[in-house]
Amino acid sequence: MSEKVLLIDDEQDFLDIMSERMQARDIDVTTASSAKDALDLVESGGYDAIILDLQMPEMDGLQALERIKAINPNLQVILLTGHATVEKGVQAIKMGATDVVEKPANIAVLIEKIKKAHAQKIILVEKETEEKIRAILGSKAW
Repeated sequence: MSEKVLLIDDEQDFLDIMSERMQARDIDVTTASSAKDALDLVESGGYDAIILDLQMPEMDGLQALERIKAINPNLQVILLTGHATVEKGVQAIKMGATDVVEKPANIAVLIEKIKKAHAQKIILVEKETEEKIRAILGSKAW
């Protein structure tokens, strides 16, 4: 099963190159060139991982991360940054980011993180399903 990824960055060349490299590795990639466009895509759902640039005009990565987590707290978000600072990285993790990766992104490292995010999503979905089944079974007077 191929991972489904949303790649968000304001640099079109970066989007084109990274999406091509991910598709060559059997990853289903959707791209967005702004956080606002991405939020509409997130609403439609179904992503195993979201790769989000930290520095973007209009809405930066931390603001977008906050909005994404409000839509679905279980979404696995990997922040990409060319301007990494320890403070921003710590803040992103506290806000629910799965990881922070520096640009230029090593494709092998990024693919590994996507696969880990996908595995984590599966665990979270299974846990939610199990809790729902328990609640249903607990509410029935068998």
